[in-house]
Amino acid sequence: MQRHPIGSDTKRRLRPLVRSAAALAFLASAIGAGCASTRQARPFEGQRAYDLVAQQLEFGPRIPGSEGSRRAGEWIQQELEHAGWQVKVQSFNYHGIELRNFIGVAGPVDDAPVVLGAHYDTRPKADLDPSDPSAPVPGANDGGSGVAVLLELAAAMPPETLPRAVWLVFFDAEDSGGTAGWEWIVGSSHFVETLEAEIEAAVIVDMVGDADLRLPLELNSTGSLQQEIWITGRTLGYSAFIAGPGPSILDDHTPFLRAGIPAVDIIDFEYPPWHTQADTLDKILPASLEQVGRTLQTWLSRQP
Repeated sequence: MQRHPIGSDTKRRLRPLVRSAAALAFLASAIGAGCASTRQARPFEGQRAYDLVAQQLEFGPRIPGSEGSRRAGEWIQQELEHAGWQVKVQSFNYHGIELRNFIGVAGPVDDAPVVLGAHYDTRPKADLDPSDPSAPVPGANDGGSGVAVLLELAAAMPPETLPRAVWLVFFDAEDSGGTAGWEWIVGSSHFVETLEAEIEAAVIVDMVGDADLRLPLELNSTGSLQQEIWITGRTLGYSAFIAGPGPSILDDHTPFLRAGIPAVDIIDFEYPPWHTQADTLDKILPASLEQVGRTLQTWLSRQP
């Protein structure tokens, strides 16, 4: 993943997580009240998302075209179908490798959907690892956390409870840039280039499991959409959503922005294990995943 931090590299610690009873009660009422379907929405659970990160690590590195990637993709499809989402598989060839994007579809069919996206691949080489930069990256946070948030959202928000159309898109081949002649953001670029439907907006979730979670405003993101999400998070008492500028990043939101689609990147780039073998499960905190998941769940529940 090619990211270009701007400004100070000073590390800042996550302020204590605020969890008021009023905020949680508001969340539950916002997503569950008045639903007449047999399945009810429930609050996003950070521990469930954490377990989904752990499951991905069981597949090993999810390098594009590898056995780990194949197993992870099939698992993503099964999880979405189990949650009641319709699944489309977008297969394509890149540098002689078959790649696959997985698209979970739900909500009113006549709406222009909101896309929530995450990459499920992991980097083939741990370039920044001090011991063995040729080893693959485990990808607990960089790859695992975004997928976990989207899959837990799929389980917590059954299709019949959604107020508008939502697509959950799991991108292949985001993080192989600069290796063996590969570009960055391959899966999301192909997805946008072949779009036939109108998209309302795209929200990318990447590297959001860090125990020291800090989410400043990524500078390339669409400001008005970004403010909606950050205000939602702050209203819920989640201090990870920092109302200040962060880095400018090339990530899976970039193809959407290039196509004129409003897009936001939710990302914590201040993550020392990035592109090393230390990107492991012990760096992930359920509470961090929960801050992002419940913020997106509440934001989606308020969409017209």
